[in-house]
Amino acid sequence: MTTSGLKDLVAGADALYRDYRLGSVRAWKERTGGLAIGHMPVYAPREALHAMGVLPVGIMGASDDLEIIRGDAYYQSYICHIPRSTIELALNGSLDPLDGMLFPAICDVIRNLSGMWKMMFKDKLVRYLDVPQDFDRARGAAFWRGEIVSLCAELAERGAKPLDMEALRRSIAVYNDHRRAVRGLYDLRKDEPWKVPTAELYPILRAGLVMPVEEHLAMLGAYRTMVEADATRRPMDLARVVLVGSFCEQPPLGLIKTLERSGCYIVDDDFVQIHRFILGDVSTEGDPLDALARAFTEHAIEHPTKWCEKEKGADLVDRVKASGAGGVLFCAPSFCDPALLDQPMAVAAMDRHSIPWTAFKYSENTGQFQVIREQAGTFADSIQLWSTV
Repeated sequence: MTTSGLKDLVAGADALYRDYRLGSVRAWKERTGGLAIGHMPVYAPREALHAMGVLPVGIMGASDDLEIIRGDAYYQSYICHIPRSTIELALNGSLDPLDGMLFPAICDVIRNLSGMWKMMFKDKLVRYLDVPQDFDRARGAAFWRGEIVSLCAELAERGAKPLDMEALRRSIAVYNDHRRAVRGLYDLRKDEPWKVPTAELYPILRAGLVMPVEEHLAMLGAYRTMVEADATRRPMDLARVVLVGSFCEQPPLGLIKTLERSGCYIVDDDFVQIHRFILGDVSTEGDPLDALARAFTEHAIEHPTKWCEKEKGADLVDRVKASGAGGVLFCAPSFCDPALLDQPMAVAAMDRHSIPWTAFKYSENTGQFQVIREQAGTFADSIQLWSTV
């Protein structure tokens, strides 16, 4: 594999995730005649959509590539930026290829966005996914199973294939393969971060939100083959850090590049979490709907948007230790209530375990990162010089 081939693959992924007019989705619909359903972060039952011949399309705003004009009129000033850019994309026609939108329960802003969508796009499917907060199998899993069944019924009414259990089982198997491929790249980056720069991995992950899972699985495999064969990538003396807080509104790619240039290897993160929301494989035995529901309630990551039995921050401590990181970057969007309300408890856990940390905020349309670069660079230097973690 050539270096130019690797660059072309990453450039192609970057072009896909920056194509906010969803050209690849339009092409897929013309080719297949299927429905395309958008979903906001952080989680959606993509396996069920896939089994019905529906293309799940991840919508994560427009970063700093879009000037917000009309979108700002829909929201007050003291909220995060992702709903404004998402509204702007809808109003300028970029999201026209979508036959509907799913709004998973994340925060009040996303709940309000779902209500706006119902008023603005009366002819399209609009559904707020009220995910369970009780994770008892008899209650939470049963509730979530019912939500998936109800969603599938709505999709079938709009022209999707009826949900077939064998088709769902096959879709679960495909997404299991996909989750394993993503985990494999995260493990490779943890072990040899110089081979998998996050500034490359991030667009690769984002591209998977707008293409069929089978095609993205091939992209992940090709990328891994190329980076493992690239002998020009050699280790540098950089600080290993875990980056958390960016699970919904995503940071601009320029910010990720800035952090890596400041002297940091990002060895774990919470970007594009839908690819890793479920831990391990979903069972393909028995009732696949039950398996999908139990995976959410019993085998999902610890997350600011869901109730947690364990002490807040304990999971992050485990992630830091597992990744061999020397510290944590708390990198949250401005006005992100779930991230910023969790952060003090996570910080307290870092302090109890003597794990160095620093914190800063961003907006998805932030264009200048010099202050963050200086802060992250100083933090990286302090880890290299004095950390005993």
